[in-house]
Amino acid sequence: MTTVNGGISFWYAAGGVPLPRAPLPGDTDADVVVVGGGFTGLWTAYYLKQALPSLRITVLEARFCGYGASGRNGGWLYNGVAGRDRYARLHGHDAAVRLQRAMNGAVDEVVRVAAAERIEAAVRRGGVLEVACSPAQLARLRAYHAREAAFGETDRLLLDAAEAADRVRVAGALGGTWTPHGARVQPAELLRGLAAAVERLGVAVHESTPVTGIRPGRAVTAHGTVRAPYVLRCTEGFTASLAGQRRTWLPMNSSMIVTEPLPPRVWAAIGWEGCETLGDMAHAYMYAQRTADGRIALGGRGVPYRFGSRTDHDGRTDPRTLAALREVLARLFPAAAGVPVAHTWSGVLGVPRDWCASVHLDRGSGLGWAGGYVGSGVAASNLAGRTLRDLVLRASGAGADSELTGLPWVGHRVRRWEPEPLRWAGVRGLYAAYRGADRRESAGRSAATDPVARLADRVSGRH
Repeated sequence: MTTVNGGISFWYAAGGVPLPRAPLPGDTDADVVVVGGGFTGLWTAYYLKQALPSLRITVLEARFCGYGASGRNGGWLYNGVAGRDRYARLHGHDAAVRLQRAMNGAVDEVVRVAAAERIEAAVRRGGVLEVACSPAQLARLRAYHAREAAFGETDRLLLDAAEAADRVRVAGALGGTWTPHGARVQPAELLRGLAAAVERLGVAVHESTPVTGIRPGRAVTAHGTVRAPYVLRCTEGFTASLAGQRRTWLPMNSSMIVTEPLPPRVWAAIGWEGCETLGDMAHAYMYAQRTADGRIALGGRGVPYRFGSRTDHDGRTDPRTLAALREVLARLFPAAAGVPVAHTWSGVLGVPRDWCASVHLDRGSGLGWAGGYVGSGVAASNLAGRTLRDLVLRASGAGADSELTGLPWVGHRVRRWEPEPLRWAGVRGLYAAYRGADRRESAGRSAATDPVARLADRVSGRH
């Protein structure tokens, strides 16, 4: 059976890639212009328009809403937030706890809005299960569990091998940790429904309108210029394509496969009745979900970065990455080893140099941004959108300080990535080091993290 390669992602296979909305018809004025029609941009427009219906809001999208990471991710709606430990060091433990609690609430908020707006996105609240498949992974998992509990996750469970297998039978799993703050979603359908909800509120959404320049008071496109007091950059992994932003956030590549529907006998061997989103504690980690139509969708790092911060066009995956992901599938789920892979695709996520997600609005210039989620954006983008709403309302005099504007990721700035070829060599070298560390840990019995991986963490800024 032929595996579909690219075509944006499997999430568009059933409904098809949407026909683009009309591009910007020419120069226009707005109160707020949002650059980027992914989750961050649409959530920002959604909450701003609800808070102040008189606002004239324009969303500009280069291709179609959901073309980027919002339509290509693993469908993990979970409470992870990039940079929390660093924020604890910078602003104190209590500030980081407030950020974590806000992220827990973001999962609930997305589920609430999906129901309120009648968005059919295969939402299933099974929580998040992360497993350890080597002694070193198990040691990291226990430390991770204790750290999460210290940041307020008192409802998180630490599982032994049998308890983890009661949820999902992952071959070789020695233990796991589970949090209720997560859900499986069909991300393209969630995005499609959110875009429709934004339009119903009266937001102007223009697709096929690449923004070539962002300046105070305006967003410039080939179709015309949108003039607005507030210009919000919500472009995540595609930020590097904007003038002057090549080294702001690195577009990290991640790839996925999805199987054909598994037969009942295979599901009987695997379990997974709770539809938990599933991850592991490897350095080059994997992430997976059981889809609503009975497939396994599984992702991980392949070719992690393209020289010059380039991004792909249609999500095509390198054959070696496809083979590697097949091997991960067979290793973790031997019963599914013979099930054909229906589709593979790739996409980019935004990675700041210090791996910290952030939200910012400069009151003087009116320029703002949100992103750098490092792969946890399905829920984090919702919190970021509500935070941008509060920042815009405060700056315009229509609001005041709020709990969200006081979160430690607001206003965070980070140094730029190294120039090429250092950027390319560094990222490729780091992920080669992580893969090598994973191989050595899997073959050994030591509970200690591989020293090469520890060094790579320090160099990369991940910890």
